[in-house]
Amino acid sequence: MDPATPSHIPKPIHKAVVTAPARSPSKSPKKASAPTPRYLNRNTNTTATEDFNVDDRLERIQSEIEEFKTKFDGATTESDGLKEMVGVYKARVAELDSMKTQLTSTIETLKSDLSMNQADLTSAKAQITALSNLLEDSKRHSQIQLEDAQRRHRCELEESRHHAKDTVFELERKYSIEREDLERRLNKGLEEEKVRYLQDLQALNNARAKSQEEMEGELERQKKQMDSVEDELRKLRADLACEKNLNSDLRVKLSESASHTISLESSIRSLRAHVEFLESDNKSQSHAFTDLDNRLQNAIRAAEEANEKLRTEETLRRKLHNQVQELKGNIRVFCRIRPSLESDPVDSSARITYPDNDSDSKEVEVLGPEEKNSLGKISTKTNAFSFDRVFRPESMNADVFAEISQLVQSALDGYNVCIFCYGQTGSGKTFTMSAQDGMIPQAVNQIYDTAKTLEEKGWKYTMEGSFIEVYNENINDLLGKPDELDKKKHEIRHDMQKCKTTITDITTVDLDSPNKVESVLQSAASNRSVAATKANERSSRSHSVFILKLTGENSTTGERSEGTLNLVDLAGSERLSHSQAKGERLKETQNINKSLSCLGDVIGALGQGKDGGHIPYRNSK
Repeated sequence: MDPATPSHIPKPIHKAVVTAPARSPSKSPKKASAPTPRYLNRNTNTTATEDFNVDDRLERIQSEIEEFKTKFDGATTESDGLKEMVGVYKARVAELDSMKTQLTSTIETLKSDLSMNQADLTSAKAQITALSNLLEDSKRHSQIQLEDAQRRHRCELEESRHHAKDTVFELERKYSIEREDLERRLNKGLEEEKVRYLQDLQALNNARAKSQEEMEGELERQKKQMDSVEDELRKLRADLACEKNLNSDLRVKLSESASHTISLESSIRSLRAHVEFLESDNKSQSHAFTDLDNRLQNAIRAAEEANEKLRTEETLRRKLHNQVQELKGNIRVFCRIRPSLESDPVDSSARITYPDNDSDSKEVEVLGPEEKNSLGKISTKTNAFSFDRVFRPESMNADVFAEISQLVQSALDGYNVCIFCYGQTGSGKTFTMSAQDGMIPQAVNQIYDTAKTLEEKGWKYTMEGSFIEVYNENINDLLGKPDELDKKKHEIRHDMQKCKTTITDITTVDLDSPNKVESVLQSAASNRSVAATKANERSSRSHSVFILKLTGENSTTGERSEGTLNLVDLAGSERLSHSQAKGERLKETQNINKSLSCLGDVIGALGQGKDGGHIPYRNSK
């Protein structure tokens, strides 16, 4: 509750009650005399008019006090004095109220006595008259006291107002002085801050200019480097084209020389027989024989030179071939779009477009759902992706293998090649890798065909294969005994000196024919871990790795090459909300997603190409 202000001080009314003996009711009580006129003070004859309203003035003064109350604290002491005086007045008013209450109760008692004692009415009237007189006297006395209190209050209020004005003036003067001093300090600090800011700005501009010059110089060096690399690439492409033409010409010449050699050998045999027949002939026949023998030796030397040149060109072809593969990128990403199946819901197929289908086939755009904005306009969000090559749904396995066949040739040339097949469960990874026309059978067939062709150039290859799976972070040998599948412990070891990675205690099979590879694939497929989920009724629950080691030796040149081709069919990534895997399937899904995430970290670190950078190979098997 707000403290009482002078404008809200109630005017006290003094009443007194005196009990008089009852009088006869024959006489009526005297009427109350007219109220004494109120004066402003005892020393003036001016009657208070209705225009002079003390409460209004008090309210105006109080509003001024409240307005200045927030600007100075000194006035609070004066306000406390006023509050104490108001408290005195309130106590006096409460006393008068109690007197009024007592008087009211007494009058009620008198009325009841009057109704009960009609005989004493006259004396009661006399007493009431006396009581009225006393009451009027009390009222006059109370009025005089109230006027005295109001006069004192006005005087004190005037003094408080003058004192408040003096205090406000003094506070304003102090505030003005402090404000001027503060403005001076602020202006001074602002000037200093402005000077510092200009200095820092100048330093930043200088640093930016220097950095921009360095960046421009670095950009110029990068451009020069890029131009030189492009020039070298153009030269290599031109050299490769020339070498291809030369290689084809040499092949033609070699075939011609081989056929010529065969014809020469048949001629030699016939000539030798003719020589033996004509041994006893004359001297001219002997010279003819010598001439034919010289021609035969020359033809043999030409054939040997052609073979030697062909072997040299084969070595150069290997070098140029792998330089081209490195220029294309050691890490490449292909995208294959699986066609819709009859069991797929009609509305589940994604809307996909191919912007560069007529040119490079490297881009794909996935159209999102239609969205309506607040203005009612319908828009469709487009997500664009770029790959090294995009295969549309109508593409066959042969189209995919045509793109990776050059990598298989690199494995024959002595390089380590790894091909991953990654995607969601049910996207067709196993079909792409292990079908009859999949990547593994076609790669093996190409290797056998190429190895057979290279036998004419002195190369002889031996091939060894092994098949493993990574199931729940454990390695299983798919070519081993079925009852020992998850009992043997296999470890991955890396020889830093020989730069070779091996797996301990796994079965290795000599692959001497494509039919042997087919039997190996069937045996591995029967041992691989699969299970049914809501996303795929036959979902691969492990990562399978087909490891093909190729060792080649050239008996003519003494060259030797060792390459490894790893063909990996990764387990499908899946969302738990979609596959609804539980129990053992849940554990498998968690390990699959974890290992795929670690594989992404490894490929990302390799893609950065930082020398000496950490590659997190050991985060997962």
